[in-house]
Amino acid sequence: MNNFSTRAVTGACIVLFVLGGLWLHPVTFSVTCLVILCGMLWEYYRIASRQGVRPQAVAGVAASVAIYLLSLLVAARVVHHHYLFSALLVVPAIMIAGLFRKEERVFDSLAHTILPLLYITLPLCLMPFAAFFREGPGAVTGSSLVSFTPLLVAGFFVLIWVNDSAAYITGIGLGRTPLFRRMSPKKTWEGFFGGLVVTAAAGFLMARFSGVMDVWGWILAALVVSVAGTYGDLVESMLKRGAGIKDSGSFMPGHGGFLDRFDSAIISFPLFYIVVVMFA
Repeated sequence: MNNFSTRAVTGACIVLFVLGGLWLHPVTFSVTCLVILCGMLWEYYRIASRQGVRPQAVAGVAASVAIYLLSLLVAARVVHHHYLFSALLVVPAIMIAGLFRKEERVFDSLAHTILPLLYITLPLCLMPFAAFFREGPGAVTGSSLVSFTPLLVAGFFVLIWVNDSAAYITGIGLGRTPLFRRMSPKKTWEGFFGGLVVTAAAGFLMARFSGVMDVWGWILAALVVSVAGTYGDLVESMLKRGAGIKDSGSFMPGHGGFLDRFDSAIISFPLFYIVVVMFA
């Protein structure tokens, strides 16, 4: 199987896993987001370890899972939102745990343990707030326990994929001017604007059929996703270049790892969520 076929098959599996998981039931929605979160975190810690740093990987993943589950319970109104303040205990707990490790590069270890909590965990913890207690199409199997519509989060991922595909195709056909040669030589301004236009059109179509946000809300969300998603990809390229690696992992043949596949979502989802709060 050639590289294009491998990418196509893997890409189809990713789409089925993400959209199917998000839309089937609130539990599968939660598990899908959690799998993506843990996959990206573990790859980040593995990359940091290759640089001679010893981050508290197990503690970092455990803390992130705890924060995510707390955010999920608050979003679903199972517990009061005041409990979110308990997440502030994570950073001092990690620093205290560092006292019991024989670590020479203490600053590097703590920095690389805590940074992904902001870079990766925080954006993923916003996803339940975009899905629970909002009006719109519910899960495929339905749920009588909570008000739940995965359309906003699912639509976000669709916009990400539309932008990536349109930018890639436009870049191949028309690309001449490098967008950010130092970080990603293959990205071009032509590809960027191609992705921007097509993603805006996809946002317009979503507004016509979703009923969750109005037209201007979806178009603004599409533009935000296109621009911020591009920067998300460049940021991950910067991290990989600094680590001297091509892919963050090999879990997804033809696509690399979790960070490679979902890097655009990390930077763009918080901004997308702001648009949701304003318009949905």
